[in-house]
Amino acid sequence: MLTSQFILEKGQFLNNLDIQAYYKQMQSSSIVMSYKGAASNDLLTSLLSIAQTKLAETESKSAIKKRVFSILVEILQNIYHHYEAVHGNSLHEDDAITFLLVKLDDTYTIITGNYVASKDVMMLKQRIDEVNSLTADELKEKYREQLNIGVVSPKGGAGLGIIDIARKSGNRLEYEFEEFDPHYSFFSLTVRISAN
Repeated sequence: MLTSQFILEKGQFLNNLDIQAYYKQMQSSSIVMSYKGAASNDLLTSLLSIAQTKLAETESKSAIKKRVFSILVEILQNIYHHYEAVHGNSLHEDDAITFLLVKLDDTYTIITGNYVASKDVMMLKQRIDEVNSLTADELKEKYREQLNIGVVSPKGGAGLGIIDIARKSGNRLEYEFEEFDPHYSFFSLTVRISAN
């Protein structure tokens, strides 16, 4: 069951830390869907189901729909893995995760925010920076290498998530970390996907 924080109507914005300023810059008519609140497996399944319906309404090209949806799946799985790690540690459930899907002109933008353990921040930064430094061909090769290694991390997967998101989006991943307290930071990620 989705909470009352679930927003389907256009023109409403999320409200969380510094990313609020970015959300306010978006034209209300460009928002496809957004959510702010707690997370669960059932909720993420519902979010993906609604995203699939919304993409069917806003996008005519099946290849673009498939690409955006595939990236959404990967991003929301990553968010949930981090959410599980920090859940119940004096963080406010009503703003534990934020999610926004926007279509502006010929670009889809996925903006997410969630808390991560501060001890994981440097590793995440290094991983994203490395992925951002690779060409499309190098990303493919890195993806193959990770598949061949096949070591599953405690967060699930084999370190493929960020590589796959960058590979499928075809763009650099934009990110920011803001310290919440000595133990946790708020991680915002922006992924852009061209619909051309």
